[in-house]
Amino acid sequence: MENREQALAEIRKALKEMIVKDLGLEDVNPEEIGDNEVLFGEGLGLDSLDAVEIVVLLQRNFGIEVKNMEQGREIFYSINTIAEFILENRPARS
Repeated sequence: MENREQALAEIRKALKEMIVKDLGLEDVNPEEIGDNEVLFGEGLGLDSLDAVEIVVLLQRNFGIEVKNMEQGREIFYSINTIAEFILENRPARS
């Protein structure tokens, strides 16, 4: 179980850094983003263009595709929900 928590922590950290850097959030430090903070709308304030960018980031950095954008709404709710999705769906490393 320790490995799962450690893996999630690493993914969360990487996600926060990617979101801040690649979405150009100049006023936000990755450490300031709460793991359960809502990313869109009232929360961090991301929009639909940011969602498309996150889809690209997941594909490029983790080899994961989000094909169903309805599912994407649930996946992209928070850093925690994205990290869980990545952990459960990333390709096995050889």
